[in-house]
Amino acid sequence: MATTPPPFSRFEWMIAWRYLRARRSEGGVSVMTWISLIGIALAVFALIATLAVRSGFRSEFVGTILGANAHVTVYSMGEVTQTGHIDRTIKDFDALAERIRAVPGVTRAAPLVKGQVMASLRQRNSGVEVFGIKAEDIATLPGIAQSEEAYGSLDRFEEGIALGSGVARTLGVTVGDKIKLISPNGVKTAFGTSPRVNAYEVVYVFTAGRYDIDRTRIYMPFAEAQSYFNREGVADEIEIMVADPEGVDALTLPLLQAAGDNARIWTWRDASGGFLRALEVEDNVMFIILSILVLIAAMNIVSGLIMLVKNKGRDIGILRTIGLSEGSILRVFFICGAFTGVIGTAAGVALGSLFAIYIDPIFSFVNFVMGGGVWDPAIRGIYALPAELHLSDVMKAVGLSLGLSFVVTIFPARRAARMNPVEALRYE
Repeated sequence: MATTPPPFSRFEWMIAWRYLRARRSEGGVSVMTWISLIGIALAVFALIATLAVRSGFRSEFVGTILGANAHVTVYSMGEVTQTGHIDRTIKDFDALAERIRAVPGVTRAAPLVKGQVMASLRQRNSGVEVFGIKAEDIATLPGIAQSEEAYGSLDRFEEGIALGSGVARTLGVTVGDKIKLISPNGVKTAFGTSPRVNAYEVVYVFTAGRYDIDRTRIYMPFAEAQSYFNREGVADEIEIMVADPEGVDALTLPLLQAAGDNARIWTWRDASGGFLRALEVEDNVMFIILSILVLIAAMNIVSGLIMLVKNKGRDIGILRTIGLSEGSILRVFFICGAFTGVIGTAAGVALGSLFAIYIDPIFSFVNFVMGGGVWDPAIRGIYALPAELHLSDVMKAVGLSLGLSFVVTIFPARRAARMNPVEALRYE
């Protein structure tokens, strides 16, 4: 009694491999196979490269936000003064910071004084934002205190100011120089308010990784900032760091309860939510567009298989005559198409991974060829094109490519399987 061979038997693989190695007389089939393979590889490469850059860009953007900015900021709703103005300063800032530190998940709570002034040295001027902060608090800001490109020392912070590398370049200053800070809201006299001009030594220059931060930010000792901005005995806000910035929404209610009824909070998600949502929309759109490219590349497999089936009509008739079932014929041509998809996907994964790993030298070469200026940090906010290769992104690309390759292969393979052997051999 004859037994039915199991699916994907050795002879099916052998026949498929023979068909893939087209003879010179069947050069069109070979060319279509190579076109299909290269198309799949390039589409998968583009998908993985895009996903890696997207992941790196979001990680870099969020990292620079969380490294130099508060995860949560507590403000005062304000009180109406006798003159009718609203005073939004925080008077009991030390007690408020202590209550906030007691909230589980909070790692740091620091009072701040903030103001905008003009920085000046010789004939150069720049508008900057001054953050008045205590020395022990600035030392806990990773984007500032742990800046790899910083120079100077925070140990002398109480003796001067720390400023961003962009401010330093604009003013042409370095550690040890003295710059003037000019505030329009200075000394109040009987004749009005006169500008306040103070000179401060630069003791530390940092690079936070964000162009807008490095270009505009100066840190000043807290007590000096209170005096300079007429904030004696008060603070403008409380800067909070938490252990899990991504889960900051869960701390909203406990922080409000600790801050009191007259407080409101502003998280880093509130400040950057619009940009993050735009990134998410862009990610989805780019994934859909690149998925269409993968589908188009996979359709080349259909063209190649249709040509292969047409050229192998006589062989199909003979194979059916000697006893091969429709299922065996289907699997033979399915292997031909799937093999092209698998090899193309593997090549695309290799190219995409290499691109993500070596993106810095690749981008440097492109920048050199284009004559520089390809990446403008003033527009994009960060200094370089980042990329992070995540296994989940690679698996998405692999699953999409193999899934489409296998699905589109089925249709021409079924056509070959259903070919009537009599019709295939009639004119042979």
